[in-house]
Amino acid sequence: MNTTLHKITKWEYWPSYMFYIPILPYAFYLALKAKSFGFFSAVNPSIEGAGNGLESKFKTLQLIPKKYCPKTIYIAKGESFDAVSLKINEQQLTFPLIIKPDIGFRGLLVKKLNSEIELIKYVNKYNSINLLLQEYINLPNECGIFFYRFPNQQKGKISSITLKKYLTIIGDGINNLSQLISIDPRARIYSELISEINKERLSYIPKNNEALILNIIGNHSKGTQFINGNHLINEKLTTFLNTLNTQIDGWNYGRIDVKYTTFEELVEGKNFKVLELNGIISEPTHIYDASKGTYLKALKSIKNHWKILYQISLQNKKTGNGEFTNLSYFINLYFRYKKYLKQIKKLNNS
Repeated sequence: MNTTLHKITKWEYWPSYMFYIPILPYAFYLALKAKSFGFFSAVNPSIEGAGNGLESKFKTLQLIPKKYCPKTIYIAKGESFDAVSLKINEQQLTFPLIIKPDIGFRGLLVKKLNSEIELIKYVNKYNSINLLLQEYINLPNECGIFFYRFPNQQKGKISSITLKKYLTIIGDGINNLSQLISIDPRARIYSELISEINKERLSYIPKNNEALILNIIGNHSKGTQFINGNHLINEKLTTFLNTLNTQIDGWNYGRIDVKYTTFEELVEGKNFKVLELNGIISEPTHIYDASKGTYLKALKSIKNHWKILYQISLQNKKTGNGEFTNLSYFINLYFRYKKYLKQIKKLNNS
């Protein structure tokens, strides 16, 4: 099966609008009930825009206790590399490092840097936008946990756990990496991206049964496989998330992306780091495990989460802990989003 046909027939690869356009009528219904097209903005009062994707990741990370976060450096647009180098020394960071835009979604421009040369090249290319530079968390596992809590309740709930399997090739002792990518059903979908990431070892012939991880960015659009982990939701993990929630003021709804050693330790609140805290733009990403669900079930899950978002926003509005934004803000947000993507595209082509 060719790549195009494979992406058409496998709904997990469908573009994001296919998961939202069908339920837009429900979103309009909620907006009419709330008497505001910006009702969603009240759900997470401490996060800019409630976490609509155009908020500063750096500011959001400041809400989380430092012990749970990677060391992170903020690089303002136009900042000199000498200033960046000074910050790296102050934080005692060493390569490899992770770099990403301060505003981004779906793994936008996230890259692992292995040397100062790569860092200089990246910073010089994207010096017209704000960036984040983080220590690379070398823990073996990653997952996304969707958590929400109603303001009038002391305890929240975990509605989704997504285990992430990085795109990996298994060697046969015959074909080189480039050939293995071309014949692997999943890898060839992302062949352009992962060939660029692994360009220095494309001619390498992996031994029989040798596993090679091709990309460590845990995003579905970067080749990572999302696995439904909802069977792992338990009281102990929920208790830990509730404890974490009490330490993050004004966060009621969204997903945390976590790297950890073992799930048993994560449940105990040990040996993990929070990579990102996401708000209303969050998805219950377990829905992209096509082996355990259907397209219609995926739409239903998103719809159910929108209902929860609406209910939390309404409660925050009534108690004075959050405000609805008006239609003009909603329209302005859309054009900010389009302008930002246009800027990124221009930088990519430079």
